Amino acid sequence: MDKANYIWMDGKFVNWDDAKVHVLTHTLHYGNGAIEGTKAYKTADGRCAIFKLPEHTKRLLNSSKMTLMNVPYTLEELNQAQVELLQKNELFEGAYIRPLVYLGYGVMGLYHKEAPVKVSISAWKWGAYLGEEGLKRGIRLKISSMTRTPNTSGMGKAKAVANYLNSQMAKYEAVEAGYDEALLRDDQGYIAEASGACFFMVRDGKLISPPNDNSLESITQQTVIDLAEDMGIEVVRRRITREEIYIADEAFLTGTAAEVTPVREVDARIIGSGSRGEITERLQSAYFDVVAGKNEKYIHHLTYIN
Repeated sequence: MDKANYIWMDGKFVNWDDAKVHVLTHTLHYGNGAIEGTKAYKTADGRCAIFKLPEHTKRLLNSSKMTLMNVPYTLEELNQAQVELLQKNELFEGAYIRPLVYLGYGVMGLYHKEAPVKVSISAWKWGAYLGEEGLKRGIRLKISSMTRTPNTSGMGKAKAVANYLNSQMAKYEAVEAGYDEALLRDDQGYIAEASGACFFMVRDGKLISPPNDNSLESITQQTVIDLAEDMGIEVVRRRITREEIYIADEAFLTGTAAEVTPVREVDARIIGSGSRGEITERLQSAYFDVVAGKNEKYIHHLTYIN
């Protein structure tokens, strides 16, 4: 990964290589932490802006509350820290931002109430999560043999560190089998989400995506839904079976890192024409216009850093 110069840790800017924690850091042992993934883009006017910064920071605070961590900073303070971090690192061409709330050193054992709550924010240059080629040609998906951790077994609505072991194992399984990404079902067999992104499919001109009953409430997913409605595309939120995906006209993934990535194949079944579909391309283009500041309706979602 591309290193930057500084990482924000508990109100201070620390040199990248000096941003360290104790080996007995509570989160390292017991997995209670909350993360965010936020992205900044170089806009059409040459400046750099963070997309939907308040929404991402609010989700970080919500996830922390769900997992019983009292964050010692306000939403406004965390927003400002992210802006200043990009400025200090001179990341004016765009960046991926990773805030992290975690339990630090001081307490061991499962009862975490007395463990200190720490916050760090990192940022670095990061290209297309699933590859530039994937954005154009589409990626290959494998429906995982494991299910997404159900809400009855954990804090499934939190963007929690511990939840990503499930995603990590599913992703590994898919990549080792020759695919690019994993798609997980819920405990009833319906499609939940990919290992780190939301799923959409197109059938008969309608855009269909699972409800967020057993998936993260995705900020990018909502943006794509809003754009589809702007275009007059009917959006349906309902449960999806794996068989339906195999005969979909189009499919794609959305997420801060995944952005809008077409899917050309699922479980050795070619989706549609086997390349980026028409509706997918329209939504992908519209999304990149939004984050580049080319759509006046969405300009208020950009926080400019310069």
